Amino acid sequence: MANHKSALKRAGQNERRRMRNKAVQTRVKNVVKAVRLAEGEDTVEKLNAAKSAIDKAAKKGVLHQKTASRKISRLAKQVNSQQA
Repeated sequence: MANHKSALKRAGQNERRRMRNKAVQTRVKNVVKAVRLAEGEDTVEKLNAAKSAIDKAAKKGVLHQKTASRKISRLAKQVNSQQA
């Protein structure tokens, strides 16, 4: 455990960031899963929601920007192939 005040503060900050990052990452996984399982007209709406969640995760630093772009691209490609 931390032995001085600044180390205690840093440990608390790390824990709060870890919990926030975990929540954001879980949200991304859930919206991606919703898009993959969606059928019909609501697929495009769910894709847009997923794009938004993934972009927010990248903006917060939870995902790297290129990882986010790749996830969005693959989801869009899958949705387009389903609709064709």
